[in-house]
Amino acid sequence: MRARMRGVTLTELMVVVVIIGILTMIAYPNYRGYAARAKRNEARTALLQIATNQERFYLQNNTYTTDMTKLGFALSAANKTGSGSYQVDVPTADADNFTAEALYLNSDDEELKCKKFKINGRNAQTSEPYTDCWTRTR
Repeated sequence: MRARMRGVTLTELMVVVVIIGILTMIAYPNYRGYAARAKRNEARTALLQIATNQERFYLQNNTYTTDMTKLGFALSAANKTGSGSYQVDVPTADADNFTAEALYLNSDDEELKCKKFKINGRNAQTSEPYTDCWTRTR
């Protein structure tokens, strides 16, 4: 009797490649969506931290500030979120109000959705170009 040959045929290998391709087509867009939501959360968290620190500063000094170091941020001119996707800043502040912004720095699909987040001393939260980025889950 002849010994039976063992191994993987080309057909079996191609079936495995097709299955991996299908799984990748499903998983990759979900991963990108998850990464975009994580970046948005970083921006929102940074702005809420600025707002909290602004209120603390206001209680001590009776005015708001544009100086990020007085709000507990590093001396860097480019205050970026942890992933480096958003740059946060306080462009305007006076004795009555402040505005803090987070600007998206990369050029991809996210730039067309949630490029800029804003919060002010009245806790008015806005975003551009979509207006629902503060609550957006997709």
